[in-house]
Amino acid sequence: MRVLLSCFLRMNRIRTIGKACFLLILAFLQVLFVVVMYRRGSSKIFESFSEGNGKSWDYSKVKDVYTNLTFFTPAFTEELQYCPPKSPLLVGPLSITFQNVPSLKRILKKNPYIKRGGLYTPPHCQARYKTAILIPHRNRELHLRHLLYYLHPFLQRQQLHYRIYLIHQAGNETFNRAKLLNVGVRESLKDEDWDCLFLHDVDLIPENDNNLYVCDETYPKHFSSAMDKFNYRLPYWSYFGGVSAMTPEQYMKINGFPNSYWGWGGEDDDIAYRVRYAGLKIVRVPLHIGHYKMVTHNTDKGNEENKKRFDLLVKSPKKWKEDGMNSLEYKLISKKLMYLFTNITVDVGAAPKDKKTKTKS
Repeated sequence: MRVLLSCFLRMNRIRTIGKACFLLILAFLQVLFVVVMYRRGSSKIFESFSEGNGKSWDYSKVKDVYTNLTFFTPAFTEELQYCPPKSPLLVGPLSITFQNVPSLKRILKKNPYIKRGGLYTPPHCQARYKTAILIPHRNRELHLRHLLYYLHPFLQRQQLHYRIYLIHQAGNETFNRAKLLNVGVRESLKDEDWDCLFLHDVDLIPENDNNLYVCDETYPKHFSSAMDKFNYRLPYWSYFGGVSAMTPEQYMKINGFPNSYWGWGGEDDDIAYRVRYAGLKIVRVPLHIGHYKMVTHNTDKGNEENKKRFDLLVKSPKKWKEDGMNSLEYKLISKKLMYLFTNITVDVGAAPKDKKTKTKS
């Protein structure tokens, strides 16, 4: 750095030396750019800003996700006091394992206060926040059981009033995660005025119960900032996939997800762009708290890579106001209150067929 400073001072005096110094500065900036944009490098730099003076968690010391849940008993009174701003049930890093797939019967037995539809209200205090968990789904029953086993007690520890929605795509057409989330938002808001809408992949399990499932009142928030799939680092600066959350007002302001992404990939980048187009920004859970484990799986049949996603992303600036919640169309097949979740089954249609050019005879 001292060499660079010296170069700056001499540039106006000696032309030849100034030229050499300019090239040296340019090379230095190029190297810096490569380091920042490289995934691991950008994540490290981002981590230093995002963590700040936050607590450093020791993930070698974990607790069972059901620890302390039997500590409180229902309060037999009509007027409950508000739950404390910070739940006394929080323990930090949690033990997450996928060796045995829990049965739905076992999950229900371990969560006796869950009401039909996957609805929970703290029995001993009045919840301060109302959160809807929206999970797009098809042919992921084993992953769902892992998620329900861990997510229900995780949310109860935070003393939230919450409900888990499973938005299931009927049929065998190409999967459309983005459209399912739009459906989940519309259908869930028919039930209650939720404070927060969580857009949650079925294969991601949170590892720290201090990762509070509460929205930022001003900006959309990204929660899965440190996934084991990416060695607990942020893969790139604008990443908004996995688990994110918005208030209903924020979701409507960006016009929700685009409905035009069929197959895997692209919709998370598109919605990240929409946040910016709407004059908002993404805030993020610090890396030392936003730890998630992914249930490993192969590529789903019917959810192959979306080869059109890059073309759609290029059109995003012009299309975001007309493709989203205001253009959502679907057929509601059923809405059932299961023991551990609300199952919304929908027909979202099919991907548009490619137009074939007619050949002249």
